Amino acid sequence: MPTQPTDLFLLIGQSNMAGRGKLDQVAPISHDQIHMFRDGRWLKAVEPIHTDKPDIAGIGLCMSFAYEMVQRFPSMNVGLIPTAVGGTPLSRWVPGADLYENAVTICKNALSQGGKLRGILWHQGEGDSGKPETANTYAPRLLDMFTTLRKELDAHNVPIVAGELGHYLIDYPNLPYFQTVNQQLHQLETLLPQYALATAQDLTVNEDGLHIDAKGLREFGKRYFEKYLTLL
Repeated sequence: MPTQPTDLFLLIGQSNMAGRGKLDQVAPISHDQIHMFRDGRWLKAVEPIHTDKPDIAGIGLCMSFAYEMVQRFPSMNVGLIPTAVGGTPLSRWVPGADLYENAVTICKNALSQGGKLRGILWHQGEGDSGKPETANTYAPRLLDMFTTLRKELDAHNVPIVAGELGHYLIDYPNLPYFQTVNQQLHQLETLLPQYALATAQDLTVNEDGLHIDAKGLREFGKRYFEKYLTLL
């Protein structure tokens, strides 16, 4: 049995949070102080952390984030709570919607076993980049979601770190409003306390042109960690 983690992080959003990096393209990360919550119990973390789409789930950003955490703070015992689901719009992550309620339930279950929620890691927005009406209203909808989520988890000041959508999407024809979503994500920096946004500048991408690749996700996790530090 792994040691019970004490420092918990909720992972929430769509596919680039769940992770679509190919497992054979980067060295694996393994550490006795990094755990994952699966099927109601804590296990030693092994990628893929998410199982939303088992045939394509792979490397995500959370393991390099967690590894940086235990290197910087050797007393931390990190627990990752994966709830992201690929291909999902923000409308399924707002209070009352299925994926939001599922994430809250899983997170509360994990917290009931001990430990404290130390952060929320969010990556989503591709699912709202296809239409102007969803892109232009992204910030207020996400602000409402985060405000309610903090209340429901009794985590009013817990840091929230999000990431920009990949700048490579300029070459992806089906998401013409991704830059609008990125602008909306930046708006939250002035609207939401204890929130920081990691840049997606120069991240590398899978051949599908949509998902950040394994190397890029390792880098993204480090950028999330650096932004997390600014909120402590």
